[in-house]
Amino acid sequence: MTIPRHVLWFQVLLYLSLVLDALSVAFQDRTPTAAITETTILAANVIAACMILLFRYLVWLAAHRRKNWPRWVLTAALAFSVISLLQVIGASGLQLDSAIEVVSCALTAAGLYASFTGDAKGWFNA
Repeated sequence: MTIPRHVLWFQVLLYLSLVLDALSVAFQDRTPTAAITETTILAANVIAACMILLFRYLVWLAAHRRKNWPRWVLTAALAFSVISLLQVIGASGLQLDSAIEVVSCALTAAGLYASFTGDAKGWFNA
C-alpha cells in the first residue's frame, strides 16, 4: 500500500515542525533565577519532550494507521499554539525563539492543509 502524495507531505512537514520544536527546546535558556527554579526548568523540558513524542505518535497514527481523529487533535493543538504565539509576540516582540515557532506553526499549517486536500481526502478512516 503506497501512501498518497498529500499524506506524505503532511507527514514530512509535521516531522520538520517537530524537529524545529525540539531544537527550540534544546537551545532554550536554562539559567535558574529567583522566579524560575531548576525543578521548574526540568519539569518544563520533560513536558515539552513528552508533547513532542505525543505529536510524533499522532502524525504516525494519521499517516500510517489512517486514523482521522489525530488530524483534528493536531489541528486543535495548532490553534492553541498560534494563540499562545500571538500572546508571546505581543508581550515581548518577535525574537529568535518566537520566529522559530512562527516557522514551526507555518510548517504544521501547511502539513495539515495537505492532509485535508488532494489525494489525502479518501485516505483517513472516520
